[in-house]
Amino acid sequence: MRFEHVLLALLSYRPRSGYDLRKWVETEGQFVRSRAHHSQIYRLLARMVADGWVTYEVDPREGRPDAKVYRLTPLGRDVLLEWVHSPYEPPSRFQDVDFMARFQFAASLDAAAAIRLVETELAYRRAQIAENRHRDRTLRFEDALPELDQEFAQRVGDEMHAYGAASVDRWVEWLEGMLALLNDRREKGSSR
Repeated sequence: MRFEHVLLALLSYRPRSGYDLRKWVETEGQFVRSRAHHSQIYRLLARMVADGWVTYEVDPREGRPDAKVYRLTPLGRDVLLEWVHSPYEPPSRFQDVDFMARFQFAASLDAAAAIRLVETELAYRRAQIAENRHRDRTLRFEDALPELDQEFAQRVGDEMHAYGAASVDRWVEWLEGMLALLNDRREKGSSR
């Protein structure tokens, strides 16, 4: 995922200034994108203007600097939808930033694309669980440091596995709920 895709998706909701985009990243977007410095956002917006993905109008502000308010162009819309429809390759770590960003925006732009995304993620996580849930997790030690508490290392490893397994199970449960929500929406006749 490129940060430009997140910015395009935000602009698909409504026109926004660079300041508005930065505020979103710092609040609602913190689970989709790590902090971004305002200079990065403005550099990307300038490049997106040059590439023809967005345009802007100057909004005069009394007593403050004027603001550029950005909006999608038809080419920007195409780039956004191309990303929404592009293949998704799940990484080994669940709750990946690319998945979260794609899902957040695909769910409201194209239900069928969001369903494919969730089904891909669910299939990968279920296979991951089937392959790893019951594997032998006994730690093997050889020439270990004398300071290493081997029994405690095993206990910590077992606790981490239990926590990770519960987290993945909760993730799968959430994905199943989102899939049901998307399918319900599609059955009620809203393809978007």
